[in-house]
Amino acid sequence: MGWDEILLVWCGLWAVVALVGLGRSLAGVTADQRKVRLTGRIVRVTEPRHGGSRKGGIPVVVRYRDPVSGEEVEVTNDGERGEMITVAWEGRELGIGYPLGRPHAYRFSDAAEQPGRGLDRPAFAFFLVCAGLVALAAVRWGWPWALIGVAGSWAVAGIVLLPGAVRDKKARLGRLAALEAVPGRVVAVLRDVSVDEDGDTSTTITPVLSFTTRDGTAVTAHCRNDLPGPPRTYGLELTVHHDPSDPAVFMLDRSAGQRSAERGVLYHVVMIVVLVATTVAGVVLL
Repeated sequence: MGWDEILLVWCGLWAVVALVGLGRSLAGVTADQRKVRLTGRIVRVTEPRHGGSRKGGIPVVVRYRDPVSGEEVEVTNDGERGEMITVAWEGRELGIGYPLGRPHAYRFSDAAEQPGRGLDRPAFAFFLVCAGLVALAAVRWGWPWALIGVAGSWAVAGIVLLPGAVRDKKARLGRLAALEAVPGRVVAVLRDVSVDEDGDTSTTITPVLSFTTRDGTAVTAHCRNDLPGPPRTYGLELTVHHDPSDPAVFMLDRSAGQRSAERGVLYHVVMIVVLVATTVAGVVLL
């Protein structure tokens, strides 16, 4: 078989996968559509032990109402339980989901999950079909078609998404301006050591913050911002800027967040310019 035939078979196989996935979604039998989704509430938070591991996230106990019996059930996030809970306070709502008929296989998410349609895999299969068509065009008519197909499609997507990126930037800057400043403290420093295939070790240091919002909510959180000399930050007093409506959104340096929001749109525009230039180059080389 030549490259033409191989690419045609590739496109045909992934097109079948995409169509089967779409059919399953329309029939309502995908795993996402059969998943049970609940909302739980944190009723207890345990402060991580200084020097311990960040694996598993912040230990919490979550309470939810069983949809079958109607009774309240308490579960923990011990072990592999979906998204790692890195910000916790008593009363925070979390999403809980499990496959239909398997409540013991529950998984946590930071927010209540919305019903899905199970289209992620069909969409990825369709992407592979498009990639195959671009490669087929390049094989049949010359490699400049690869530039046009790849860069051109991404440029169109970038242009379509640009207004949303601008709106997101404005909304983010508005949220940053509304952040409240409260005192905080590093109550633990977590340490994780990993070994790669070559036997080299690497250490990950994760400070744990504790702060109380103005309305009296005590928050415990992994610090995702870089602190100077994190192994020596245990007991450090600092200022935390948090969203008054959602303490899970917080930062230590508000000005850095503002600069990041501005750079995000700039990078988006630069990438569009590069992709358009690459597409034009492909057209010129035809």
